[in-house]
Amino acid sequence: MEKRHPSRPAIARTKPSWLSRALIEAGRIDLAVYSAIAETPTPSLDLALRRLSRAANYSRLSIASAAVLSVGYGPRGREAAKLGLASVFITSAILNLGVKPVFRRRRPDRAGQHVPRSRRVRMPSSTAFPSGHSASAFAFATGVGQELPAAGFPLRALATAVAYSRVHTGVHYPSDVIAGALVGSALAQATARALDQLRPTGHDCAPTVS
Repeated sequence: MEKRHPSRPAIARTKPSWLSRALIEAGRIDLAVYSAIAETPTPSLDLALRRLSRAANYSRLSIASAAVLSVGYGPRGREAAKLGLASVFITSAILNLGVKPVFRRRRPDRAGQHVPRSRRVRMPSSTAFPSGHSASAFAFATGVGQELPAAGFPLRALATAVAYSRVHTGVHYPSDVIAGALVGSALAQATARALDQLRPTGHDCAPTVS
């Protein structure tokens, strides 16, 4: 007499959600763009972008730009410089204390993706997402632009170059710098609104007439 085995319960296989599939595909695009940049020979640009990336360490470019604004644009330039640096401070604090510890994304594998040694800078020990250099550069440019729009345009162009240099040198994926730019710009606008509310209005400062 045959011995029947009890039927095993079927294991339900759930399909990944649309969001999960979209994130996986976005990650593939992110890596593909990073790899394409790494594999594209750009010997005339490598040195310049490496130097630019290093110059942006510790927001040195923003500090130097703030000094130029303070000297060259008078009182309004000094206000713009203060707002830009305040935006950098707030952005750096929020990113390092509140955002990066949550995502904890690993840095790219430069050797595995064949990033040329001629364009490499020191690989930071912090997590990758979002890019602090990009966030700080765009925070400064956006903060300055709130007070001095004419200066905001070239500073945003400089911030874009800094952001790209972080991908070109291999220390960030494209999505890291895009997220950094968006976060830095948003936090700068929030900083400008908060400081504007703290400023005394013209009505409050006007002398009373008896």
